[in-house]
Amino acid sequence: MADRIDDDGEAVAAISNTPQRKSQPLRPTGGASGGAKRTSKTRNHSLDEERIVSMSHHHRNDSADDDFFPRSGGDSSGSGSYPPRYDHSLSLPSSNSTNAIEEPLPEFTASGGVGIFKPPSRAAVHPNRPAALELRPHPLRETQIGRFLKTIGCTETQLWAGQESGVRFWNFRDAYDPGIGIGGRARRGDEHAAPFYESASTPLTLCLIVDEGSRLVLTGHKDGKIRSWKMDQESSEEALPFREGLSWTAHKAPVLSMAISSYGDLWSGSENGVIKIWPWESMEKSLSLSPEEKHMAALLVERASIDLKSQVTVNGVCSISSSDVKVMLSDHARGKMWCATSMSFSLDARTRDLIKVFNIDGHIENRVEMPMPQDQVVEDEIKVKFVSKKEKPQGFLQRSRNALMGAADAVRRVATRGTGAFNEDSKKTEAMVLTADGTIWSGCSNGLLVQWDGNGNRLQDFNHHPVSILCFCTHGSRLWVGYATGVVQLLDLDGNLIAGWVAHSSPVIKMAVGGGYVFSLATHGGIRGWRITSPGPIDSILRTELASRELLYMRRESFKILVGTWNVGQGKPPPDALRSWLGSAVSDVGIVVVGLQEVEMGAGFLAMSAAKETVGLEGSAIGNHWQDAIGKALDEGPIFERVGSRQLAGLLIAIWVRKNLRMHVGDLDVAAVACGLGRTIGNKGGVGLRLRVHDRILSFVNCHLAAHLEAVNRRNADFDHIFRTMVFSRQSNNLNVAAAGASATNQVAKAANPPKENSDEGRPELSEADMVVFCGDFNYRLFGISYDEARDLVSQRSFDWLREKDQLRAEMKAGRVFQGMREAVIRFPPTYKFERHKPGLGGYDSGEKKRIPAWCDRVIYRDCRTGPGMSECDLDCPIIGSVLLYEACMDVTDSDHKPVRCKLSVHTARVDRSVRRKEFGDIMKTNEQVKGLLQEYSNIPETAVSTDSITLQNQETCSLRISNKSQKDKAAFRIICQGQSIVSDGGEPSELRPRGSFGFPTWLEVTPSCGIIRPEQAMEVTVRHTESHVSGDIGDGIPQNWWSEDTRDREVVLVVQVRCTSSMQTRSHQIHVRYCYSAKACRVESRTNSSRRGNPNGSQHRRVDNSDMVDRG
Repeated sequence: MADRIDDDGEAVAAISNTPQRKSQPLRPTGGASGGAKRTSKTRNHSLDEERIVSMSHHHRNDSADDDFFPRSGGDSSGSGSYPPRYDHSLSLPSSNSTNAIEEPLPEFTASGGVGIFKPPSRAAVHPNRPAALELRPHPLRETQIGRFLKTIGCTETQLWAGQESGVRFWNFRDAYDPGIGIGGRARRGDEHAAPFYESASTPLTLCLIVDEGSRLVLTGHKDGKIRSWKMDQESSEEALPFREGLSWTAHKAPVLSMAISSYGDLWSGSENGVIKIWPWESMEKSLSLSPEEKHMAALLVERASIDLKSQVTVNGVCSISSSDVKVMLSDHARGKMWCATSMSFSLDARTRDLIKVFNIDGHIENRVEMPMPQDQVVEDEIKVKFVSKKEKPQGFLQRSRNALMGAADAVRRVATRGTGAFNEDSKKTEAMVLTADGTIWSGCSNGLLVQWDGNGNRLQDFNHHPVSILCFCTHGSRLWVGYATGVVQLLDLDGNLIAGWVAHSSPVIKMAVGGGYVFSLATHGGIRGWRITSPGPIDSILRTELASRELLYMRRESFKILVGTWNVGQGKPPPDALRSWLGSAVSDVGIVVVGLQEVEMGAGFLAMSAAKETVGLEGSAIGNHWQDAIGKALDEGPIFERVGSRQLAGLLIAIWVRKNLRMHVGDLDVAAVACGLGRTIGNKGGVGLRLRVHDRILSFVNCHLAAHLEAVNRRNADFDHIFRTMVFSRQSNNLNVAAAGASATNQVAKAANPPKENSDEGRPELSEADMVVFCGDFNYRLFGISYDEARDLVSQRSFDWLREKDQLRAEMKAGRVFQGMREAVIRFPPTYKFERHKPGLGGYDSGEKKRIPAWCDRVIYRDCRTGPGMSECDLDCPIIGSVLLYEACMDVTDSDHKPVRCKLSVHTARVDRSVRRKEFGDIMKTNEQVKGLLQEYSNIPETAVSTDSITLQNQETCSLRISNKSQKDKAAFRIICQGQSIVSDGGEPSELRPRGSFGFPTWLEVTPSCGIIRPEQAMEVTVRHTESHVSGDIGDGIPQNWWSEDTRDREVVLVVQVRCTSSMQTRSHQIHVRYCYSAKACRVESRTNSSRRGNPNGSQHRRVDNSDMVDRG
């Protein structure tokens, strides 16, 4: 099929050269046969049926591309000077047209398909981002109800995820394995994910942290409980689903955030600024109890809690904000804990004393935050002024304006009060992270990145992407930032942007490092892994190799779409007409999309609709009635399922999917753009639906553009406004009012600042769809022709001449509207304007205005083709469409418009994500170049530690020196405490007992405990004995430090982990630190500081020999 057809005569001249026939005179058809409604599945236009039959028998039985009849003769007589070229049978489908062999119809392609109107670039492997490990491919949203993933975290060997109904984990060794597939153990949505293991059901998981010291994963839940899960769970089928270990009620409200301090204590945050501390000693005691003593263990932990608000309250005054504590961060470098609410504050992790309270600008906040009173309920009466007979009626626009001032503005004020001040929200801290150099980074909801020192002093700020920052991740000398747009950016520790790419199609809500990857979780539940060295040479190799294996993981699918459009003129749904229009054409269709215009009109209704849109409410009873009637015509229930809809005033779009295709369809989003009266009233505008079909994005838009013959430029502007500003979101019945109001605000912001055509910041959302279909009452008329001339050409069925007078065709050819889109060549009579319930072509408007017939009702589409010669879909051109049927239902007389239907054949190419992940793993394991680069990246800088043993007495301070001997590589180090032992009278230490997250005992202070050492430089680390008794040592009668009164000597093993910034491997140096309680000196034999590879963690209660080790993570 030709990519573009500029002349309809040329397009169909090659089809047939059948001799000419005389035209049929236009006459009204009356009588019972002409006016009766047809209920059969087949239909005929309301013309002279005898003439139709005779003409049909004269032709041979062929495809839908019927004959074109040229006229060779002089000009026709009459007022017009148009030689009638006939197009008879193209407007008269045979009675079995829906069952005949369907071939693509010739199409006309508009000019100007460049810039934002150009189809999106697609490829087997994304060319503008690193190749990703798709651990869990993007599942359809409908499959995740009750099971959405909320957070992730990494251990040395596993990736854990918290979800709405429990937790799950993946083993890194299985990361490249193919999915279980449909019909396997995995439920729908997880059939292509790497093999994983799921827990028993729990309430919603809100936060998750990893405690390597105690080999636990801790999760905070909506029911206020904290649950623990053992790492390295048994992965056998018999052991599933695995169950929680120790759990206890931490808060009366949901647990929003957690962190483990540098001393091993667990901190948790909840609503209203509540922060509790769970000392490690009580948790260790509880963990040692048997499963039969589960209740006693939980009670022991609960009684040992410390309420931090009471800890920092002085004379009834508390300086901690009463806002929800959604972000907590442990500053291991300085032994502090950072919390973020409406204010940020830091606390001493050892003494639990409040150090500083400050706002996002770094200004110290001394005032006490008082609870904000609830907003006073606003009751705005909307007074509707009725027009009496004596008063002069106001015009439609004036009535709409008055109604809006009384309704929309009132509701908008209520919505604004309900959702809060957006200016304040734009400064809200959403995420925090401690980087390897010891600085703190915070991300705000306006995209601001702020760097702080350890004392809460603001160092510098950056804004590389002006949207909300949702998460951070750091490894070595790099900082990863996740945004609400799905973008991931990579920065160095000076704040310079290294790289950035679109990682997901939805917001990135969490990132975690493990197994050599930075894993990112999106709101839709997809998890992708990015090499910690990305972007780099490995990514180039992966892209090339994966592209060369395209045929191994490419799959092709095909289906048909029926698109119907009808301006119903505020009428009621007629069942017979709906069956004739839609029901008779869906026997082989997988998706049905219906766009209606003027479902309901009137100034009061339009104003109320605009008011409801402000708070995210939409739809009407009449709109629902129309959907129910259409559903009956389609056999909704047994055959089709209604997937979703969107209504904006009189505009309505709805979609149905055949049940055998339903499992491949989902992620429905909706949108609306008003174009009437200052771009606020929905009498004109567009409503849209977007969904994924076989992993490809399809968008459908129903439009009602500006009316009147002369308003061509206004119609063009309406389309441009809709195309550029349409923003999709989830249906409002799935959102609360506040969220819907925020969504509406985002749409208004985007409408006010549409992306520029050549901008790299982003394209309109419709531009990113693989296929876009526009339908509706576009209101383009016939120009340069009179009413009588138009009727005469219609009577002769000379539609080729009429097409030359079509405003829309002329504007598309000039590239001023629907740029780059396609429409099948029109071979049916104009669909506007008719007198209601008057059958046949004689029903055209014959009143005083005598509106010129016009093709107002159209269906236009765009697929992935960018030029001619593209006839087969592949991963570079994943969707190719063609029109099989394009006609008007002339027998329907219930409106002044005729309904139009268009059947599209769609061929798609998709990726088998499971197979591609397997190929990804094969390249990583077997490619020699990749293996060589991984070996090169694993080189750890050579470092030296000045001592391997330290002896301390009461409040004594010592120092050690860590030197980086490398001449080119930076060395990132972190000091952890592998455990503490009690020294017996004979001088022998007991077995090591690690604290939570390898934290330090409260009597030991190591500063700084992490940092980055430049080449050939050194770092001085202070090791100091501190007072053992801290505030809050006794809580509810239970000692908070089991050895606080112990007079025996103690010894800890510090491990200096030196990490290469481009790999997960570490080299470890051990340092034995002994605290001697007695006054006499205690000597510890010096040990050789040799190097040997191993694991510094070991089991929980294992004595570690005194030698250097390398952990390959």
